[in-house]
Amino acid sequence: MGQINDEKRLIEMISSVFAESKLRLSKCFESDAEVLSFSGQRMLFTMDEFSSEDMFRENDAYSLGWNVAAGGMSDISACGGVPLFYGHAMVVDKSWDDDFVKTFANGVSDVLKKSGIVFIGGDFGKAENWRYTAAVIGQPRERLLNRKGAVAGDSIYISGKIGSGNLEAALSFFSPDPRWKVSSPFIKNRFHLRLREAALISNCANCCIDTSDGVFNGLNSIAEINGVGYEISDLPYVEIGAVGASLVSLPKELLFLGEAGEYELLFTIKPEREPELLSTAKQQRLTFYKIGNIVDSGRTLSCRNKIVDLSRITIRARDFINRKEYLDHLIRYLGEQS
Repeated sequence: MGQINDEKRLIEMISSVFAESKLRLSKCFESDAEVLSFSGQRMLFTMDEFSSEDMFRENDAYSLGWNVAAGGMSDISACGGVPLFYGHAMVVDKSWDDDFVKTFANGVSDVLKKSGIVFIGGDFGKAENWRYTAAVIGQPRERLLNRKGAVAGDSIYISGKIGSGNLEAALSFFSPDPRWKVSSPFIKNRFHLRLREAALISNCANCCIDTSDGVFNGLNSIAEINGVGYEISDLPYVEIGAVGASLVSLPKELLFLGEAGEYELLFTIKPEREPELLSTAKQQRLTFYKIGNIVDSGRTLSCRNKIVDLSRITIRARDFINRKEYLDHLIRYLGEQS
């Protein structure tokens, strides 16, 4: 295993170098998007970079463009906000031809059209490998959401099924495997825009985070910042992901534990607010899945008629130079819990 410096420690170190500003209202790690004061109004800002390290497939230019744009706006939704302005730095792979670049741009453009957001420009370049940076400015609704606020007794919900991001990574990682190679070109994996869901949960959720780093990491972030634990069960996996995992003899729980996110909204809510959430969701034809509860301490997953202690999983994918070693460690850990 090749150890890489802890990401959180490095972020804290870098942040400590910069002078604090009264115009920044959020603290490091407590919110998916930064909360700023601008001309007496609260604004939201986020910036995300994507590259081949995110394990997005490159066989479908439109889906790739759609996914980086949808992923870039997810932080605004996690704050219950409305995206307003969008900029990007688009560095294309030198192997991409004009048609690929145009189709990629159409994927980005359609996300912006569907979101009603204004494109304000950016930068363009070419390199050995593609990179894409999305910068989004938004505005919170009347009630601002962040990662703080979860308390024991809260119910935990997610805005969509689990595993599309890790399925995308698997289709890329296992592409040489003939069992995946046949079906991979036919699977179009495009992340959902959760703008309507964000509007609803901004009124009733206690806290929220997107699952850009996977559901497991999202839960751990909520637990850490709020000093609580969680109990998880009845996970709603993406059907094709569960089938694919079985096809290559992998536990479907990797769709939950893996760090390739699906950019859904993961939030907690008081039990007394659940009827309101579910009733309004039904009226608006939205679907939320309850996956567990916040507890005082401990981090567990109920699966396959057993309780898996998740508090002992302290590794991150970034701790490994070889991603297969990371997967092997998770698989081995799940096997030891049998």
